[in-house]
Amino acid sequence: MFKKILIANRGEIACRVIRSAREMGIASVAVYSDADDGALHMREADEAIEIGPAAASESYLKIEKIISAAKQSGADAVHPGYGFLSENPSFAERLAEDGIVFIGPPAAAIAAMGDKIAAKKIAHKAGVNIIPGHREAIEAGTEAEAIAAKIGYPVMIKAAAGGGGKGMRVAASPDMFAESIASAIHEATQAFGDGRVFIEKFIEEPRHIEIQILADSHGNVVHLGERECSIQRRHQKIIEEAPSPLLDNPTRQAMGEQACALVREVGYVSAGTVEFVADQQRNFYFLEMNTRLQVEHPVTEYVTGIDLVEQQIKVAAGEKLAVTQGDIKQNGWAMECRLYAEDPVRGFMPSIGRLVRYREPAPSTTVRVDSGVFEGGEISMYYDPMIAKLVSHGADRAGAITAMLEALDAYEVQGISHNLTFLSAIMGHPRFAKGELSTAFIEEEYPDGFTPLAGEAELTVLVPVAAAIEYRLRARRALISGQTGQRSAARPEELVVSMEAGDHAVTLTPTGASLAIAWNGRNIKLESDWRPGDTIFHATLDGAAVTVQVAQRGSRLHLSWRGAEADVTVQSPRAAELAARMPKREPADLSRFLLSPMPGLMVSLAVNEGDEVRVGQALAVVDAMKMENVLRAERDGVVANIKVAQGDSLRVDQVIMEFA
Repeated sequence: MFKKILIANRGEIACRVIRSAREMGIASVAVYSDADDGALHMREADEAIEIGPAAASESYLKIEKIISAAKQSGADAVHPGYGFLSENPSFAERLAEDGIVFIGPPAAAIAAMGDKIAAKKIAHKAGVNIIPGHREAIEAGTEAEAIAAKIGYPVMIKAAAGGGGKGMRVAASPDMFAESIASAIHEATQAFGDGRVFIEKFIEEPRHIEIQILADSHGNVVHLGERECSIQRRHQKIIEEAPSPLLDNPTRQAMGEQACALVREVGYVSAGTVEFVADQQRNFYFLEMNTRLQVEHPVTEYVTGIDLVEQQIKVAAGEKLAVTQGDIKQNGWAMECRLYAEDPVRGFMPSIGRLVRYREPAPSTTVRVDSGVFEGGEISMYYDPMIAKLVSHGADRAGAITAMLEALDAYEVQGISHNLTFLSAIMGHPRFAKGELSTAFIEEEYPDGFTPLAGEAELTVLVPVAAAIEYRLRARRALISGQTGQRSAARPEELVVSMEAGDHAVTLTPTGASLAIAWNGRNIKLESDWRPGDTIFHATLDGAAVTVQVAQRGSRLHLSWRGAEADVTVQSPRAAELAARMPKREPADLSRFLLSPMPGLMVSLAVNEGDEVRVGQALAVVDAMKMENVLRAERDGVVANIKVAQGDSLRVDQVIMEFA
């Protein structure tokens, strides 16, 4: 067994590998860029080595620097995590040349599966179901248009060297094809240095289902069941679960057998994932193979009890798999939510900044957090926006959802925009609860974007909680000495809870350790030990436990619970009456400007000063957190001034151009 492992990665996956290495008695070595100096993964490791500037291309993607660090530390092996160099066959080859073990598959298997066109040919040879399409690289032009027409719209254009949703576009009609293929080629070139794309049939109402496999160097191959990853945005997974609510046992067995057949055909060793796209009738087709650990591997670990990182390390050290296919059983259900530094209300634009407050829900047998950040740490613009993964487990799917909702309620993140409220909204969505999923779930359920407004169900919690908080604040103020006409904190209070959803008259009456709250024909018994200054309001409402996040913003409260957020003012009836008479401030008219919706890098400008533009026309491309974002005109106009240049770093809401 290895004595020391270097982790060629950062963030939560580096911390995850370090944890398994420590449990196995193996020393760990972290590498870090200038932007990650002081990061959690370098703190957690036994030693850490600096490898270069913030840009990944100058640090985490530099093979020579990683190998130099491995030699310097005396590491026996290198674990690549996922992303960066994890699926780079040249990296695996270079490590072998220097006598350092790569904790992953052979370079030949990485190369074969990394080229999506070659992978489909190998899968076809292995007897794996293949999506109808053109399995050769194609360039933009009339030939590509003819091929797409022959396949039949809608079609999917995909990068041959792609992954992570980059270089992928759906063309629903011939009118969309030229722009879609050009965009896919450009993004693939930027992301992978390889602009080759291919075309295949787009499956209607598709579900993304993948099979986890393990293979050793002695010819043993097993699969660990499936994960459903259909909840996606821009082809990026957001929520994953195991098992899938779609599959039955015959389909599960067939998918597992095909995945294992592909693994044997390509000579694969280590942990890997064979991804399929399935329709609602359980017909399934090979999508791609990821020759590395997946982000969503914890849900499989929860339901099988198998530590996949430990298995990777043991296999790399030459050991045989300790389990056979018959040994693998699934226990219960697991969910994973990805915590992203992004703003769902502003079109999921990336967010950067300092984590002013960061408190994870308490770990338990049903909750696990894989994170790579800490309170006071910085979220950088240079890397992927995912900062943590929240995983829950239950005896069944409903139990896993309940555990996840409770954990999301208790997860505190302040200082950056994040998607915790959006994750709660999906988890609590009736369609999600029924398991009626597809990769278009978010587009279909939130066609106009996400707004975390409180509905009737949320108001039944937020209104009494807001009133109880104000009551406690008033009770504390009543204890201040020297007041004129001091009032008893024990008397009933008439209050008005005001929020965007309207005003709500509430009466609170203390009854021993609890509060009787009457509003809108309801009578609620609320019990809580909340104290002024607490950021989490734990309570029971008529015996049902709730956890609400509380932020005091001057005279207002900001409350968050189960996918809803509300800015709340709680006042006396007279104060509320007077406040209603105050004039409302109208927002400034910014329609003459194109503003940067995110911090990022100005990649290109598609127009010049004096150009006429039309609604929907591409104006600029901004790169943020490894994704290109095309900014389009919202109305017809003429470009009067361009305020930035290609290569400039942009801040949120910075003016890019002004229209006449």
